[in-house]
Amino acid sequence: MNTDVEFHIRQNYPWTKLPANVKQSVGNSQREYEKHVLLYSIRNQLRFRNNLVRHVRKDERKYYEELLKYSRDHLMLYPYHLSDIMVKGLRVTPFSYYIGIMEDIMNSEKSYDSLPNFTAADCLRLLGIGRNQYIDLMNQCRSSKKFFRRKSARDLLPAKPVEISVEPWWTAQTGYITEDDIRICSPGEKKAIDKMIDAGPQLTGSTEYNVVLSLYNRGFIYLDVPISDDSCISVPPLEGFVMNRVQGDYFETLLYKIFVSIDEQTNVAELANVLEIDLDLVKNAVSMYCRLGFAVKKGHVISPEQLHPTWKNAPSVNRLRSTMDPQKMLLSWEQGSPVMEGGSSATDTDTTSLEEADTGSVSSLSIPAAPTKRIAFLFDSTLTAFLMMGNLSPNLKSHAVTMFEVGKLSDETLDSFLAELEKVESTAEGEAQRYFDHALTLKNTILFLRYNKELSQDQGPDIPNIGFPLDMLRCESLLGLDQATCSRVLNKNYKLLVSMAPLSNEIRPISSCTPQHIGPAIPEVSSIWFKLYLYHVTGQGPPSLLLSKGSRLRKLPDTFQSYDRLLITSWGHDPGVVPSSNVLTMLNDALTHSAVLIQGHGMHGHGESVHIPFPFNAEDLKGEFSYSNMCVHKALQKLKENVDLEHQCGYITMLNANNRHRRRPSDSAECRGDTHLGGGLDNNGSTESFELVTEENNGEIKLKTETFSSEDEWVPLELCFGMPLFSSELNRKVCRKIASHKLCSNESLQELLHSSRKLSLKVLSFVQSFQDGMQPSDLDSGVSNPLSQPPAESGVPLPALNLFFKDGQLKEWSGRAPPPLDITALQKDQPT
Repeated sequence: MNTDVEFHIRQNYPWTKLPANVKQSVGNSQREYEKHVLLYSIRNQLRFRNNLVRHVRKDERKYYEELLKYSRDHLMLYPYHLSDIMVKGLRVTPFSYYIGIMEDIMNSEKSYDSLPNFTAADCLRLLGIGRNQYIDLMNQCRSSKKFFRRKSARDLLPAKPVEISVEPWWTAQTGYITEDDIRICSPGEKKAIDKMIDAGPQLTGSTEYNVVLSLYNRGFIYLDVPISDDSCISVPPLEGFVMNRVQGDYFETLLYKIFVSIDEQTNVAELANVLEIDLDLVKNAVSMYCRLGFAVKKGHVISPEQLHPTWKNAPSVNRLRSTMDPQKMLLSWEQGSPVMEGGSSATDTDTTSLEEADTGSVSSLSIPAAPTKRIAFLFDSTLTAFLMMGNLSPNLKSHAVTMFEVGKLSDETLDSFLAELEKVESTAEGEAQRYFDHALTLKNTILFLRYNKELSQDQGPDIPNIGFPLDMLRCESLLGLDQATCSRVLNKNYKLLVSMAPLSNEIRPISSCTPQHIGPAIPEVSSIWFKLYLYHVTGQGPPSLLLSKGSRLRKLPDTFQSYDRLLITSWGHDPGVVPSSNVLTMLNDALTHSAVLIQGHGMHGHGESVHIPFPFNAEDLKGEFSYSNMCVHKALQKLKENVDLEHQCGYITMLNANNRHRRRPSDSAECRGDTHLGGGLDNNGSTESFELVTEENNGEIKLKTETFSSEDEWVPLELCFGMPLFSSELNRKVCRKIASHKLCSNESLQELLHSSRKLSLKVLSFVQSFQDGMQPSDLDSGVSNPLSQPPAESGVPLPALNLFFKDGQLKEWSGRAPPPLDITALQKDQPT
């Protein structure tokens, strides 16, 4: 449906008041417009009254029946905001609605994964049916078909809801109750119903707990979760969330948008204003979080005088969190908060006090009011995957699920997160070591960025300098917001953005001028284009061939013939090292669906790579080039002239393709960084399997520690902005440099703003200069016309030309794909 049409339907524009262009988009047909109105209203579960649909569909009951059928067929969440209609009018309770959905998918023999995430979570809450229970039910259903005593899916499903968590600040309202229903009620239940009929909705906490549950289970009442304009909520680590699939309906999309945007200091009305979303929609979403137990309403929710005595022993975790005195749940500064200890120095990693603290605490209210804004640490889904795998810690998975699904871990929940990271062991076997390393390095990064006095400036004698709180944000979740909304959310809450490094090539990095961003300034800086830009400005780099999508190779250029290993990067994916033998089949297959960068990596097995952290210290730039003093490499000197390495942090990967004489001195100079054979080959520094191969290939070669390392043997491979998580040693060096160079000071951040803009313009100009010479696709060239290509999801322009970096120059590569049998023509076209 056209977005303009949707906008005018949302604003209740009748046909007569529609602009001419909108009428034209629906074929100047009023009937067609009315179809759109009905479809939009049903898809978005709009109330009949006060909306445009009341002029299109006259029968209100029939409209709600269609809405309910559409929601059920599409496995959407129960429309709780229409409970008064659904329960009182149509006699469809949430329990009966989800029983119908379960019956449908069981009869269709669909898998449990067909249920969208939030729908599955609500089914688990009301029916007690999770993945294992569903598989068991399906097995029972199938086995009964083999015998004469056939059971339907409905016979196997529960007859009444499981016991649910009810909060005392929720309200209870009467549903559809007949005289026969009243006869089977106990005196206490009759009294409660009479009170609701006479005085209207009642707080559940003011009614006997068992009476509320009994009436709810029989469908005599329904529960509302009231959210006011000034309500604030917190999102603890997710429990009971089901990770199945994302459906993309209006309400699910809204739930994810608000998840990543909400914080404990912003009330619902402010949040709606920042997101520019209708206030009632935001209230519905927040109400759903609280109903599912994914969020807790903050502040004073019900007075002890109103609370019925039977609620004191009610089994409700959320109730205990929200009705206890908040100050009793907090860590006081006088007793020594672990966040203060964690941020006391740049290298402090002692978090033993976390284990003694209440891990469920919410520490925001005990923090002095000075730091109104926070630091945001941006990560991608790769990190959450590592935390979910490997069984790192018993309770770490709930935090990892929160990081992935909510897209955010707020400062208030980081105490319990750090306590879980503290339990992670430092050693593991095989590939699992990679996951453990990331977890431990992440812990050190959080402790460094969070409440670190060295990262903030004194704001006066009356305001204590305690550093800044830290939130963790998932890039993909932020990208679910449109660019303007994302900018408003970030500017409202954050002083500084810090990215992990490297971010996956499969996502688009966050672009932000304000707040300033220690990380890729624009998506192009985190793409293949930036590699070519580095080689272009320094005149050094491994031989690199960028082939546009649709190209086809019959033979590798002669330059790559001397290489035993090649570094292959498909557009929008992370790089990998492959043997040069039989690589053509794989390359041509990849070229059918994306552009590909081919780079020489190692002439004798894998090349050797070294990660050099920046910004550089003054002493790093003194002396002659050596293996332990790579900062004086001439390529890095040229790079400093074109890229601001003083007000950013990150690392530069240097590559030595001829690794026969590898030198590994014992000193650990800052400028040498971390050494890897095949290091930096994948997005997260997995080097183990590459090292094994290299050692096998070179097992007979003795390492000569005194072998001279020539400056010409080393070339820059890539530059990554941000904080590396794949190496604890490299991470510690970068942290020290951030503190010593005062990168978080206002002066440095202002310089970063200017230099990021300059770099962005330079890189964009560079990309454009190699797109302008584009010619229409030639039948012989093997280069597809970019106009026929779908736009890249990341927004980074795809290469229109084949480009070759060789002998210090980046040029267009004119290799042409010959007729199938004319091999000699191909050899003539190859550069020598």
